[in-house]
Amino acid sequence: MSKKITILKVKEREISIFYKKEEDYISLTDIARIKNEDEPKDVVKNWFRNRGTVEFLGLWERINNPNFKGVEFDPLFQEAGNNSFTLSPSKWIDTTNAIGIISKTGRGGGTFAHKDIAFEFASWISAEFKLYLIKEFQRLKTDESDRLNLEWNLQRTLSKINYKIHTDAIKENIIPNLISKTQINFTYANEADLLNVALFGITARQWKEENPNAKGNMRDDASIEQLVVLSNMESINALLIEQGLTQKDRLIQLNKVAIMQLKSLLENDSFKKLGN
Repeated sequence: MSKKITILKVKEREISIFYKKEEDYISLTDIARIKNEDEPKDVVKNWFRNRGTVEFLGLWERINNPNFKGVEFDPLFQEAGNNSFTLSPSKWIDTTNAIGIISKTGRGGGTFAHKDIAFEFASWISAEFKLYLIKEFQRLKTDESDRLNLEWNLQRTLSKINYKIHTDAIKENIIPNLISKTQINFTYANEADLLNVALFGITARQWKEENPNAKGNMRDDASIEQLVVLSNMESINALLIEQGLTQKDRLIQLNKVAIMQLKSLLENDSFKKLGN
């Protein structure tokens, strides 16, 4: 479960959002405080008692959750709406193996729901508040998308421009002295790891061993500052190769460049704004 928490301001109220498996879960507890500031959990439980709510939750789970326990759901739906019927978020989760609702304990806890369900709950609380919530949520998603697109485009552009410079220098100055295809491939890997060690302190293989569950590679996990420095280092390494420096000498020079440029970028206020 991701630990990333975002606070959304909706009509002067703070609504918590956290992310699980790339999905947004909005705090029903925060929304419920509109009705009852002191006991928001009672508001959530009252919503769960409604037959229409149980029907909606069951439908959402059937569509989105292959492990939903439909057999266990049926008795709940039959009882929903009766005066004696009670249903808490935790009971709903435990009984049906639901994934659309999450009950968190401790600091920052409460009941969270997938955005589809949260909007339905907000509509039950206040149609006006629901509209403002959707508006602010859409603004948040737009801001996140713009930032990710900026970082993606910058990373890919820098990578494309500098990669050819880097590989051409290796071909012209190292590969002609090698014989076998295996040696040629090994030289490429060696040069890539030269940059990895200079910037990250470890080789790609070492990083993979330390991060066995990672989907990408160490460069996918790099910060935008590191990627900018890496692109600059590729160009500098190409020049050092042309000058005939050994890998040992180039590693020392490139490490100095990495330290100097990273310090400069991290102290640059304009670049900080670009990353935010």
